Amino acid sequence: MAALGRQKSNILDKGLGKGKPEVNIATYALLFSEIVQYCQNRVQTVPELQNRLSEMGQHVGSHLLDVLLLREKGYKRELKLLNMLLFIKSNLWKTLFGREADKLELANDDERTYYLIEKEPIVNKFISIPKDKGSLNCAAFTAGILESVLNGANFPAKVTVHWHKGTTFMIKFDESVIARDKLVEGR
Repeated sequence: MAALGRQKSNILDKGLGKGKPEVNIATYALLFSEIVQYCQNRVQTVPELQNRLSEMGQHVGSHLLDVLLLREKGYKRELKLLNMLLFIKSNLWKTLFGREADKLELANDDERTYYLIEKEPIVNKFISIPKDKGSLNCAAFTAGILESVLNGANFPAKVTVHWHKGTTFMIKFDESVIARDKLVEGR
């Protein structure tokens, strides 16, 4: 009789809260390998495959930004470029991969270019690359997520992925971002 007095809680009635961001690694590896195979069956070249993976990552990133801003920052968006990059290096990376990215560097010759370095990205860990696709870097999926998060946070950028010191995400910001950042810093 006491059980009749209690109502079952509906999952839709619960807040987003912090949640438990852990996913079984085998499940993740299977899902991601299926994404790569799906994309591979619809393209002819390695650059096309990387572009397709990046596009799929952009869909993930556009949804992830809202969830992270709600959970981590109470819907307060970053205005300064460096703070946004540090948010990505720590919070975004911890949500996606369970740890921070290895390094964040500014290019020596260009103030618009930053490098986010990951020595061994989890997206490349379980993918065996055939010899005919030797230059393939499946971290293009993560580059798509980064690009979408930055663009959604009003930091327009183009993110590309390269093999250097492991995997390097080259983030090239629009000139307007640098000008706005200088204006904000000047206050």
